[in-house]
Amino acid sequence: MGISTLITLAIIVVIVFWVVSIYNALVTKKSQVDNAFAQIEVQLKRRYDLIPNLVETAKGYMQHERGTLQQVIEARDAAATALGRLAHSHSEGDASALAGLEGKLSSALGQFRVTMENYPDLKANSSMMQLSEELTSTENKVARSRQFYNDVVTDYNIYRQSFPPVLFAATFGHRANAPLLQFEDSAQIQQAPRVTF
Repeated sequence: MGISTLITLAIIVVIVFWVVSIYNALVTKKSQVDNAFAQIEVQLKRRYDLIPNLVETAKGYMQHERGTLQQVIEARDAAATALGRLAHSHSEGDASALAGLEGKLSSALGQFRVTMENYPDLKANSSMMQLSEELTSTENKVARSRQFYNDVVTDYNIYRQSFPPVLFAATFGHRANAPLLQFEDSAQIQQAPRVTF
């Protein structure tokens, strides 16, 4: 073997290792996205499981608030269905639909909490206090999981779109960006609250 053949072979080996490292990085980052989504899914399902118990506990006290209770259940059911669709498709459209429905669920829960203020016996009920506490804790976990998911998705999308991985991503099955979970009120959340006296 001549020196030029050895140099050519060495270049080929380096290129193969380089392409393999790109492939492995894409697989690793996509797996991190899937894992982060699974964590959100677990927390949202826990939230969806707590809501019917919360409503059931409140029904005995809130006889005249059936509309509020029904809104919470309908919003919960719609969000749970959207989560199932997103878990299978991982599409941008399904992520947007889930975000919109999560916003409606949060709004319905907010209305429920405001209405609950009119029922001191309900607020003092130990089951209601425990369920409310668990729901608040779960909502905090959902927020942390969503932040982690969006961070991992951003890292994956940046890597997939950067050079040289962009040359190989589609060939390796990484054709589209992973969707971020952004909620309808994200613009309001990012604005500083306005305080007036």
